[in-house]
Formats: sequence, C-alpha cells, structure tokens
Amino acid sequence: MAYEILTPAEMGEADRLTIAAGPGDGYALMLSAGYGIARHLLAHRGNVSEFHILCGPGNNGGDGHVIARMLAESGATVRVWATGAPKDATDAARALADCPVKSRPMDTFEPSAGALVVDALFGAGLDRPVTGDAAAAIGRANEASVGRVAVDIPSGLDGSSGQPLGPVFKADCTITFFRKKPGHLLYPGRSLCGDLIVTDIGIRNEVLASIKPHCFENMPSLWRAQLPLPDVNTHKYRRGHVAVLSGGATSTGAARLSALAAARSGAGAVTLLSPSDALAINAAHLTSIMLARCDHSQDLATFVETRQPSTFVIGPGFGIGDRAREFALSLLEDQAARLVFDADAITSFRENPEQLFAGTRKSVEVRLVLTPHEGEFKRLFPDINETNMPSKLERARAASQRSNAIVIYKGADTVIAAPDRRAAINTNGTPLLATAGSGDVLAGLTAGLMAQGMAPFEAACAAVHVHGAAARRLGFGLLAEDLPMAAAAVLADLMGAIKEE
Repeated sequence: MAYEILTPAEMGEADRLTIAAGPGDGYALMLSAGYGIARHLLAHRGNVSEFHILCGPGNNGGDGHVIARMLAESGATVRVWATGAPKDATDAARALADCPVKSRPMDTFEPSAGALVVDALFGAGLDRPVTGDAAAAIGRANEASVGRVAVDIPSGLDGSSGQPLGPVFKADCTITFFRKKPGHLLYPGRSLCGDLIVTDIGIRNEVLASIKPHCFENMPSLWRAQLPLPDVNTHKYRRGHVAVLSGGATSTGAARLSALAAARSGAGAVTLLSPSDALAINAAHLTSIMLARCDHSQDLATFVETRQPSTFVIGPGFGIGDRAREFALSLLEDQAARLVFDADAITSFRENPEQLFAGTRKSVEVRLVLTPHEGEFKRLFPDINETNMPSKLERARAASQRSNAIVIYKGADTVIAAPDRRAAINTNGTPLLATAGSGDVLAGLTAGLMAQGMAPFEAACAAVHVHGAAARRLGFGLLAEDLPMAAAAVLADLMGAIKEE
C-alpha cells in the first residue's frame, strides 16, 4: 500500500509530469478522475434519489462536470449547480461544454432530502476562505439530510494543514487521486473528510522519483525493513541494553512502565536506575528487569562506563527541575548513547529550552527522540505555534530542526519529524490511549527499538504505530500495564509477516 503523502503543490507536479509524459493530455486526466468518481458513486451510492453536483470554476469543477455527464449517461437524475465560469480554452471549460446537464446558478441550490451532494467546488490548492454563493451552498448542504461526497478534498479545507479556511463542506466520504495529502490526515481535516478513498487516475508511481516527497503515512511498509529480527547467534547484549531512570519513592511506576515496554519490544537487557529511596519499592516490582542505584550524575557516569547501555529513557515520573536537567545534559555528553526524553525531562527545560538544544547540537548524528504532547510542545517551543504555523506537520518539522532531534508530536494525529524534513503522520491512534501511563510505554518502545539497531526516525515511527495497534487490540478498558504485552504481540505479527515473505 502506498505511504507517500503529497502536498497540493507536489500533486500539481505529479499531474504536470504525467501530462508531459503523455500520451494523454490534461483533459484525459480530468476524464479519468471524473469517471473514476462516477463509477464509485454508481457502485456504492446508486440508490439515492438524485445527485446534486456543486461545481466551481476551476479543475475541481471540471471534474464535477465530468461526473455529472457520466451519471446522466447512466440514467441517474442529476442536477448541476455552478459558481463562476471556467476560463476559456481550459480543461474545465471543455468539461463544461461536454456536459449534457445544464448548470443552474449556485444561489438557487436547494438540496432535496435523500439526495447525494457532490462537492466539486474547490480543490486542495485553495488558499482563501470560501465566500458568497459557494459558502452559502456549503452551509445548506451541511444542514440538509443528504449524503455528502467531496472531490479531492472538502471545499474550504487547507490541503496542506488540514485547517478550515472558513466554511467547510462536511463530507461523509472524500475521493482523492493518486496519493493522500496532509490535509486529509491532520485534524480537524481528517474528521471533515469522512471515509477517505484514493482512486487511480493513471498517474504512474515513477513521478515520485522526481518529486521526492518527504512526508509519509505511518504504515509498516515505511519502516518494516528495519525491524530487528532476532538472529540465531545473538545474545542479550547484542539485542541492546536500555537504561531507564526512575523517579523517587512515590513516583516509580512510570519508569517501570517504560522499562517493561523496552523489554517487550525485544531489547535483550533493561536496567532501571533508581534513587536510593526508591530501591526497595522498585525491587519489589521487578524480576527480569535489572536494578541499579543512581542518586547523582556521577553514579550515572559510573554506570555508563561499566555497563555501557546503548539507549536511555529519562522523564517518566522522574521529577521536574535541576536534577532532571543535570542528568539529561550529562546523557547528551555521551556521544555514543541514543536517548529518549519524555515528560519531566522535557518540561524541566521550559525556562531555558536553548540549554537543551545546545546539548543536542553537539552531535552531528541525530541521537535524541523527544516525545511531547501538546502542552509539553508549547513549553519547549513557545514560538512555534498555531498562530504563526497553522500546520502541525510544519510545526513538528520546525521543532525537529531546531532541536536536532526526532520529535514525536503526540495527539490524535501524532506527527513524527526528523531534522532532514522527513515526517510521518500517524493514522491508527485511538482515544483508548488517553489513559495514564500510555506515553511512558511509548517512550520505552521507542528506546527498545533503537537499542536493537533501528534508526531513531524509523524506531519512533514503528513505536507510534505499534502503540496504537496494541491499544486497538486490547479495546475498551485497557490500562497502560496491558500495553507492553500487546505491543509484543503486534511486533511478533509484523516480524512473522517478514519471515513469510
């Protein structure tokens, strides 16, 4: 399954390259798009009383006129409502001329109950709010008892950011072409698209080599080749050693969740580094996970020198303040270590984020993964916000470049970003993960996969996907303690599929 995501500009380039390569021209591409949607409507929505097609003046409206033509030729009852006239000698003008259904003025649009309204007003390249008769028509369609299908993307929605530009057509199904766009997957756009269908209109995959997209849907095909399959000759330390730093006596559970998740991800050895006052309580809860005392940064340095773990997690339940900053900066000095900074380790730098970034920039290699939720992101990157950067995708990229770290910007539409502008949008998240401790498990999964040799970006993407899949497998009532074992089962299935290939 295709995982590349194209911006509206990149999709325009895909169209251009396809037309340049021939043999078809732009109108042939429009016919393919319109016919593809009409076939879907006849196959899946053919029992409606009538079709209402809302057509704009551009290529999206041209697609609408092609849809209307094919539906009418099939015998369906079709009404076309148009706003503005296409420019002369354009593909949209040709589609209008070839359509046997006479257009009616948009200001007279009144949807009939039980009908299907097809939004072919404006495509993903829209950069301003919909106004006038088109906006009023969108409002009437949204309020009516009708089915609603959008062509390419719901009109009024920014195809790059998923943010409404004003009134937005609320689709129960969106049919797009060749590849998804960020606006289809980022909220609130995802909720406004309804079911999302990608249809083939004859654009060859070879155009991607010229476009070189940097955004992907977070699917196993993106990172599965890097999953660490255990080798017959391996031993525990070859499978990676993860060290997780624990908080004090009353805050130990979060670190243990991370440690357990790292172990269930396949890491060969996991050690919980505990302050003296928490040793007894941690020891009472641990069996296969090792335990070591760590009160001061010198204890940490001694442990690193003698045991040489490859990956560290700091933040879950650790506590906010000077000690967290001291330990985090100490870990950044170890140029060989891979790190996951979560929760308290992130918030501890809210007064001076540049202190953290100065530490991350000492290494050319990207070794750190940051896992902020919305609140933590705003603490660490207060000037990278919705006001000056509406797209969550671009905010994640900006934060990653500034911090020289992989950023897992958590939420219903989690975005994973790398400093080289690669980014993945996750699509299997679930409200089931809105439970205490689930983020601690994600941090441990990420560290465990990195410890076994996955590159930080791919490890972060895999961890986010496995985290969501584990929650879906467990269902309602899950606790964070359930997630590590469920994640292990998800990973086992993925690895089993690789071995069968």
